[in-house]
Amino acid sequence: MPLTDKTGAPVTVEKKTDEFTISVEGKSVGLEGFAERDGQRVFYHTEIDDAFGGRGLGSVLIAEALAATRADGLRIVAVCPMVAGYIKKHPEFDDIVDVPTPQILQSLPS
Repeated sequence: MPLTDKTGAPVTVEKKTDEFTISVEGKSVGLEGFAERDGQRVFYHTEIDDAFGGRGLGSVLIAEALAATRADGLRIVAVCPMVAGYIKKHPEFDDIVDVPTPQILQSLPS
């Protein structure tokens, strides 16, 4: 089933080296920054273009990024408040969530 936002516009999510990006009708409108370490994917930043706010794109992006993380056999560390909030509402990811430690926080890009 193709991904869409709340308006029904087609959406694509793509994994890159250190981020997932989300595009609406081919235009990049957001990203989910992550770092991988020791079998974990640490999500530290989510950004959606203000012009596309309120369309549920953050939730679509996070859902796809977390599903890809599970498929890649990695554990989730939610440093980003948006990702942490999403996980609280979606307990289906609880089995692969790790708590951010000071070591993880120190290892993130500034």
